[in-house]
Amino acid sequence: MRKQIMVIGLGQFGMGLIKTLAKKNAEVIALDVDQKKVQMASAYAAQVLCCDATDEDMLRQLNPASRDVCICATGDQSKEAAIICTALLKQMGARRVIARANDELHARILSLVGADEVINPEWAFGERFANRVINEAILEEMSLGSDLVVTEFKTPGAFANKSLLDLNLRRRYEMTVVAIRAAQSGQVKLAQPEEVLHRDDILVVVSTIGSVSRLLDETKEPR
Repeated sequence: MRKQIMVIGLGQFGMGLIKTLAKKNAEVIALDVDQKKVQMASAYAAQVLCCDATDEDMLRQLNPASRDVCICATGDQSKEAAIICTALLKQMGARRVIARANDELHARILSLVGADEVINPEWAFGERFANRVINEAILEEMSLGSDLVVTEFKTPGAFANKSLLDLNLRRRYEMTVVAIRAAQSGQVKLAQPEEVLHRDDILVVVSTIGSVSRLLDETKEPR
C-alpha cells in the first residue's frame, strides 16, 4: 500500500522532499501559500493546494489523521507558521508529525507543541560534511540517534588483503561492517567475517560516534 504523506511548505527542502517521495512511489499531498511553487509541485505530487496551513478549518478538511506522515517544512519561511501548523496537526490526530526547525529554541518549541520528530537539514548536512572535510576517506555519514552513525568510507591501505575476522573491528573500534562495495567491480554485498578486503573497497559500517575517525587517524598512511 502506498504511503500517504502530507508536505507543508515548498521551499528548497520541501520541493526536494516531494520529488524524492514521488520517486519512491509515495502518494504526496503538497501545500504552500505561493502559487508558483504549487504549480511546480504539481509535476510530482498527487495533489497540490495553494493555501495557508495555519487556517484551522482548511487544514481539518485535508484530514491529517488519515495520512501516514505529515511534514511541516515551513521552517525556513516562518517560525510562527511552523509552530501553529505543527500544533494543529497533532490536535487533529496526525499519526506522525515531522517539523523543520530554524534554530535550537525553535526546535524545543516544536517538540513542546507535539512534533514527533524535529529536523534541521542544514545542521545535519553541516555535521556530515565537516567529517568529510576532516577525513577525505569518509564518503557519507548518517546519524542513527544520539550515539550511533552509519558511515561509508574507503578501506585504509593497512587493511588490504586482510579479512574482517582478522581485523576484529567490532572489538577494536566499536563498529560493525554491514556491507562492502568492491573497488574493482562496484558490486555491493553483505559483509561476511571471512571477507578479504582490498585497497579502495568501500565499507559501510555502524559504529559509535568518532570510531571511524579514530580508525582512519590510526591507519593513516604517511604522505
